Amino acid sequence: MSLPSIAGPSRSTTKFWANVVLIVIGVIFALPLAWVVLAAFDSSAGYQVKIPAEPTLDNFTDVLTPELTLRPLLNSLLLSTAAALVTVVVAVLAAYPLSRFRSRFNAPFLYSVLFASCLPITAIMVPVYSLFVQLRLINQPWAVALFLAASALPMALWMTKNFMDSVPVSLEEAAWVDGASAMTALRRIVVPLMRPALSVVFVFVFLQAWGNFFVPFVLLYSPEWQPAAVSIYSFFGQYGTVAYGRLAAYSLIYSLPVLGLYVLVTRGLGGTFALSGAVKG
Repeated sequence: MSLPSIAGPSRSTTKFWANVVLIVIGVIFALPLAWVVLAAFDSSAGYQVKIPAEPTLDNFTDVLTPELTLRPLLNSLLLSTAAALVTVVVAVLAAYPLSRFRSRFNAPFLYSVLFASCLPITAIMVPVYSLFVQLRLINQPWAVALFLAASALPMALWMTKNFMDSVPVSLEEAAWVDGASAMTALRRIVVPLMRPALSVVFVFVFLQAWGNFFVPFVLLYSPEWQPAAVSIYSFFGQYGTVAYGRLAAYSLIYSLPVLGLYVLVTRGLGGTFALSGAVKG
């Protein structure tokens, strides 16, 4: 005689409540996005989520000016791209010896780098500002890009090192037998195989720099160099007044380069290492 199954109702109940929780979380995230989209086309937008009575493009027309949108977006693009490129290059060069050469100091070094980056950026901005003043680097975009790269380097180093560990060393050994140096093997073998992984690191650093408000706000005082993350502050007026419609329209425009980068990376490079067939044996 077979015993009745008691796992069915319990599993279905768990699945039901799991779906309820996911739906609630989805609604929590969807409401702010819905407000941004709807308010961008509403000339009398407020903080409530509502369908505009007369949809209009006036908010986009008001914010699409060189001083308010185009120049800050270009500054953000230059700062974020420079920080991401510098971080990726330095992370590859630093991760290579940590991945290929075994030492008892590797793990303590990696953990020290990681723990040193646990301090919030607001806690170190006072000494950083003092250092920038002494070195006369205030209002220098290239110096801000280097600082953004340095602040993102610890996590990027960890990610790059873990990705590099998955590249077989035998490929480099074959290149060494043919007379290639370590840097040649790194440039011609390891880096091409890590392109999808490096694109992940690039996007990670780019997003951090793109959304960073505090660092450019403190270190860049000239409006012609301030990025879009700082320019968005102009929609918050005095005495609590906020231009909700323009703020929503600017937020949509502000998110387009990031979405474009994500689509470009996911479709152009793929998501896995192309190591199949590289090692015979």
